[in-house]
Amino acid sequence: MTTLLYCTISCSLFYQCEEKKETKTEDTLEVKNNLKPDYSLTKDQTHNKFSSSIPSILTVKSGAIIEAYTEDASDEQFNLNSTVEDIGRLDFEPIHPLTGPVFVEGAEPGDVLKVTLHEIELGDWGWNAIYPGFSFVADSIKGEYLRIYDLKDDKTKVNFNDSIQLKLNPFPGVMGVAPATQELLSTIPPRANGGNMDDPNMTVGTSVYFPVFVEGGLFSIGDGHAVQGLGEVCGTAIEVPLRIVYEIELIKHKSIEEPQYETKDYYATTGYGTTIDIAAKKATLYMIDYLMKEHNLSELEAYALCSLAGDLKIAETVDLPHMLVTMHMSKKVLGIK
Repeated sequence: MTTLLYCTISCSLFYQCEEKKETKTEDTLEVKNNLKPDYSLTKDQTHNKFSSSIPSILTVKSGAIIEAYTEDASDEQFNLNSTVEDIGRLDFEPIHPLTGPVFVEGAEPGDVLKVTLHEIELGDWGWNAIYPGFSFVADSIKGEYLRIYDLKDDKTKVNFNDSIQLKLNPFPGVMGVAPATQELLSTIPPRANGGNMDDPNMTVGTSVYFPVFVEGGLFSIGDGHAVQGLGEVCGTAIEVPLRIVYEIELIKHKSIEEPQYETKDYYATTGYGTTIDIAAKKATLYMIDYLMKEHNLSELEAYALCSLAGDLKIAETVDLPHMLVTMHMSKKVLGIK
């Protein structure tokens, strides 16, 4: 999600971690429904910092299928009966409980972890809030806001009001690996390790690539969103618990500076920075590098193609001190079928 406001789900949705038979799966971007996970992680197997000092809760081989239940970003501080008065009682210390970390055998600094999101299932309810001082326009719009959404009857759309309806698009707001530090870093800003990227394009069918900074990678996931616009400008999405089934694969002999991702339609690079300008420049340079390495373009050809066919998008603006910008490049343009 974003930085601070979230929801809950009944404990009955979450199971004990269960080790199952390991399987090697085909490398593909196709959505794999009704997969039998090799492992299951509960919503209680969490942490809420990024650090190499946080021990893993599970060790897997490349190609493992993992089922992960996640809490809402508030760590269950809100519920169906919460009111706007509860905003002032929100404790930030437990914000962003992340399910993990997962240690991938053989992963070393300089490698890449590929995480493919195969299934994302919503919890029964969620919430959206505006916290004073935490938003893209906090200097212009004042006040507190909390809206609870009952999602039990419909997991495809929700009524914002009597005339506005939103199509749901569940995705994890936070995905990331451990940085090369023993310092306990806040999960709020996105960084080179991923983290709070809040990009609604990272949903079912998307494969996300993460640079590995420490042995095993130490991948974690959480901060479920039911729906969110690019930018997440008020500071929160509809914050929800999730059930996520993902595949994690190790890619050797390939390195990237910051996360990248792809769908069946496009390839994307990400760039974080303290300003939109810095983030946009990095996302552009990473796309140029990708086009040169993977599509044999010269530097100037790649730069020109980014201007002609690359789409810069603002993923998030609120998770200070960093913002995240992405660049999308159509696979049709690149001749990829």
